Amino acid sequence: MALGEARKKMPGKPDKIPDKLYFRIGEVARLCGVPAYVLRFWESEFPNLKPNKGGTGQRLYRRRDVEMALRIKQLLYDEGYTIAGARQAFKTEQRQKDAPATLFRMEETSDRSKMEGIRREVRSLVEMLSQPPGAPPTTTKRRASGRKASKNPEDSGNPDPPDRLF
Repeated sequence: MALGEARKKMPGKPDKIPDKLYFRIGEVARLCGVPAYVLRFWESEFPNLKPNKGGTGQRLYRRRDVEMALRIKQLLYDEGYTIAGARQAFKTEQRQKDAPATLFRMEETSDRSKMEGIRREVRSLVEMLSQPPGAPPTTTKRRASGRKASKNPEDSGNPDPPDRLF
């Protein structure tokens, strides 16, 4: 029997994958509409398609394996990808799934550093406001040269020292 004849005899994609934990290779072949040997070949070509094997050596596909097999079939048969092209498409899809998580982590880190900066500013404002009026600030910031900044607001070069803001 030729491959084209085998495709004609197999039913098309079902509307819904049954709600089960494991599927045997024959069930997956029927769901995908391809012969079992095609699924075994895809396992060797697509590293992400790795069904578990039971104690008897029977392949046991999980739902995500069935979904992946259906996606492989779609890429190869419906969209006309080659095996290498389908592999590349999977890598691209995986990167796109991972990208939002990476972007979120970067935003989270950026937000965290912004919040730390705001906390430092608020602490310095609280410290400044807790000082009696006219008292010199107690901060000891370092200048770029490595020398401690003067505690005298008049020496800082700031036209509006903190005690004169109000």
